[in-house]
Amino acid sequence: MAPPTPAVEGAQAPQGRQQQPQGGFGLTGIIRMVVFWYFASKFFSPKKPTEPSALISNLFQKAQPLDMWLYLSEHEKFNDFGSESSLVWHETNVPYAVWGPESTRTHTLKYHPSESLKHNGSLYAHVFFAHSGFSPDPSDPEYQPQAAFGRTHPVVTYLPKSKADKKKSLLGSSPDSSEAQVASKVVDESEDDDDSSDDGDSNDDGPVEWASYWKPNITINLVADFTQYPKTGVAPNIAPYLNVDPLTGNYYPIVYFNEFWLLRDKLIPLNETVTELSLNLEVGPISMTKWQLFLQIDQSFQIHRSYGSMLEGEADELKRVFLEGNPYLLAITMVVSLLHSVFDFLAFKNDIQFWNKNKSMEGLSAKTVVVSFACQLIIFLYLLDNDTSWMILASSGIGCVIEFWKIGKAMRIEIDRTGRIPMLKLRDRESYVRNKTKEYDDIAMKYLFYVLFLLVAGFSVYSLMYERHKSWYSWILSSLTSCVYMFGFIMMCPQLFINYKLKSVAHLPWRQMTYKFLNTIIDDLFAFVIKMPTLHRLSVFRDDLIFVIYLYQRWIYKVDKKRVNEFGFGGEDDQVVAETDATKEEENTTTEEEKKTN
Repeated sequence: MAPPTPAVEGAQAPQGRQQQPQGGFGLTGIIRMVVFWYFASKFFSPKKPTEPSALISNLFQKAQPLDMWLYLSEHEKFNDFGSESSLVWHETNVPYAVWGPESTRTHTLKYHPSESLKHNGSLYAHVFFAHSGFSPDPSDPEYQPQAAFGRTHPVVTYLPKSKADKKKSLLGSSPDSSEAQVASKVVDESEDDDDSSDDGDSNDDGPVEWASYWKPNITINLVADFTQYPKTGVAPNIAPYLNVDPLTGNYYPIVYFNEFWLLRDKLIPLNETVTELSLNLEVGPISMTKWQLFLQIDQSFQIHRSYGSMLEGEADELKRVFLEGNPYLLAITMVVSLLHSVFDFLAFKNDIQFWNKNKSMEGLSAKTVVVSFACQLIIFLYLLDNDTSWMILASSGIGCVIEFWKIGKAMRIEIDRTGRIPMLKLRDRESYVRNKTKEYDDIAMKYLFYVLFLLVAGFSVYSLMYERHKSWYSWILSSLTSCVYMFGFIMMCPQLFINYKLKSVAHLPWRQMTYKFLNTIIDDLFAFVIKMPTLHRLSVFRDDLIFVIYLYQRWIYKVDKKRVNEFGFGGEDDQVVAETDATKEEENTTTEEEKKTN
């Protein structure tokens, strides 16, 4: 059943519970957006005309006392001002655009929903303001159009129900009653915030069903705006909110229903079992800058969601950080989030430079590079199978290409055309084979394979027995992806073993690893500040342990001029070159002296 037209605004698509790697907007995006909005408002705002007759201004004055009425009705249009049952809140002498205890009023009430409201009905809040002593009722003989204004806002919103779950038990066991209930109930906030849905292709199975939700908080803000706007040049971000009086041409104060901090998990589902609902009301002023900032952030969230660069539910998580986080910790988080972006770029840049200039694989684990590409490919195929946004797919695809390019720098890639189908063959480089690096790498990967095989097999069997999947292909991908996500840190262990056997760390890309280690420290901070899955939080601290071992190896293995650096040269090479140059200089000097003597 389709919902009423006003209710579909802000509706979010249901999402599944399967965990997947995510990427999104982040705190850095908010900072960039705010800075862009500030300069855009300064440089691109329309110029005020010089003629006062071409300007429109606010009909109300600052600190002017206002009376307020708030009615609740199931009809979108309201004119029953004499109904005492509809009037739920009335305030007098509220000063306009004045900050203080007398300008902010609150009220809490209990509302008993009707039967129609329990069955996807609608409810609207009609708020009216007027000069103190005047009536908002147009039928009142003392009514003055320029002295009263109002606005209507829905108290009930509509969100889509979850589709029938296409996932099934691959072993043929019938789902129990609890699973059937989960498949048919309305998707709640916890499900939406986890990740993208596995049932993206189920959207074409039929019309979307909707469920109604109650908004427990209604915040009414009067925007403190006394700007004189040109009649034909109002800024496009303000024009839709201006309520202009047709007689005078001036505008009424802007009424803003502030739902910026109303998170989706605070909404209350409406059904037959609900008998009483709580409604918290608040009225107060809001500055022009703060109001525009809220509008710009919400608009930016919508744009990023439409382009696929922001996941559903991520906006609420960012708002939750500001609501529940410590102010000092938030300030530090916003600063280090910028540093995180810088370190990511520097780590990426130095990683490319290292492999581009690297001439020797001595001391480096070539098999780890191949395994890293396999892990990146698994993640890409998993995202592709789950209908992920194109931006996340593009990022993962570029990562696959870079990892494959690194294989070409670490090993020789040849095309075998002896068979019917050309096949790629990987051959070890001479610098990798002629020393102990390949031997140690084979030993490390041998024991690592045993550990990973047991972990992957155990987790896959558990997932097959106790979880549901769309197909066998989906089960294989989800099992491999979950293992990569949980046990990915083990892939760095072969390099630790090679360092231990060679007693050297000079072959490692330390610049890139330093930036990655700094980013890991920042991730530790985010793990405490931002809500995230427990598994992801644990993986952050596991990476810390690996990097600490790397630092310990760098400390215990002293500098040795025989070790090869990141460009494939050792310290002895420089010494030999210097000795050769000195010998040539001595020979030249001796030859010149002999010529002079003769």
